[in-house]
Amino acid sequence: MHPLVLAAGLRSAASPQQADSLYEACGRTQNPGIACRLAWDVTHSTTAAELTKVYFAGPAQLAIRIAYVLLIAVVLRLIAHRAIGRITSRATRNGGDATDRTHALLFRERRQQRAAALGAILSNAASLTIFGIATVIIIGDMGLNLAPVLASAGVLGVAIGFGAQNLVQDFLAGIFMLLEDQYGVGDVISVGHTTGTVEGVSLRITRLRDVNGVVWHIRNGTIRKAGNESQGWARAVVDFPIPYHHDIPGVRQTMLSTADAMWRDPAWHEIIIEEPEVWGVQELSSDGVTMRVTARTLPLRQWEVQRELTERLKLALDAGAINGGSTAGETGGSGAVVPAQAPPDPAAQ
Repeated sequence: MHPLVLAAGLRSAASPQQADSLYEACGRTQNPGIACRLAWDVTHSTTAAELTKVYFAGPAQLAIRIAYVLLIAVVLRLIAHRAIGRITSRATRNGGDATDRTHALLFRERRQQRAAALGAILSNAASLTIFGIATVIIIGDMGLNLAPVLASAGVLGVAIGFGAQNLVQDFLAGIFMLLEDQYGVGDVISVGHTTGTVEGVSLRITRLRDVNGVVWHIRNGTIRKAGNESQGWARAVVDFPIPYHHDIPGVRQTMLSTADAMWRDPAWHEIIIEEPEVWGVQELSSDGVTMRVTARTLPLRQWEVQRELTERLKLALDAGAINGGSTAGETGGSGAVVPAQAPPDPAAQ
C-alpha cells in the first residue's frame, strides 16, 4: 500500500485527541503538510512532527521555491540574451548599403565592434534587472520585510544620485556615444585641444594617444564636441601658387589631367575614391594666383594623397615650363612657379 494512503488511513483512525495533537504539531491549517502529517501518523509523536516541520519541510519548501525562482530567472536571461544577439546581428548585417564598395570596406568591421559593445551593455543590463528582481523575490520568501529595505534603498539611491552626478553623466554620455556611433577604437578624433587615436572606449572614459605618444584619459561627460577624422571619407586639398602671367585655363587643364592620371593609377585608385576636381582660383595675392585641387580619399589617407599629388603637380608644371607650354617658367624651392628670365636683347649690345 502507498505510504500516503496508509498515512491517511491512520489519520482517519486517530482519535480527536490525536487530531488535536497533530494540529498542534503541524499547525491548524486545512493542509498541515505531507511530511509533518506523515511523521505524526507514523510516530504519533508531537516532537517528531515539529522537528520534521521545522528542520525538513520548511527548508525543503523554501529551497524548492528558491530553485524555482532561479530557474525562471535563468530562462528569462537566456531568452533576453538570445533576443539581444539577434537584434545586434541584424543591425550588423543591415547597417549599410552592401552595394557601396567604400561603405562596405570601411564600416563592416566597425559595425561589428559597435554591435558587440551594445550587445554586451544590453546583456549586462538585462542580467542585472532579471537577477535583481529574482533576489528581491527570494529575500521576500525568506521572511525578510522588504518595505524598510526598499525605503532605505530609495533614500540611498537619491543620496548616491546627488553625490555621483558626474559619474551618472559620464555613463549616460558613454551610452549615447555608442548608440550614435560617434567614434570607436582606431579612430582619429579631436576633443578640445587634443587630437589623437582612440585606444579605448568605455562607458565612463575615452582613452586617446596623441602624436607625441601621450595617453589622454577624457571623461565622456566632459566631451561637448568631438571631431572624427576616420568616418566616411576624407579630402586631400592642394593649394598651388601660379604666377599672374600664366594662362589660367591651361594651368587648370594641366592640373586636372595630372590629378586624373593619379586617380587612374592602380596604386592610388583604391585610395582615391572619386575623380579629383580642380576648384580653380582660390586666392589672389601679391605674388600670384592660388589654384586649388581636391580629391576625396579613404579616411586618414588624405595626407599621403596630398603629398603625392603636390609632387606630381610640380613635376607636371615643370615639364610644361621646360617644353615651353602655357606654364612656361621655373619653379622655386617652395613649389611655386616663378617667371623665367628673359633672354638679352641683341639690339642693346
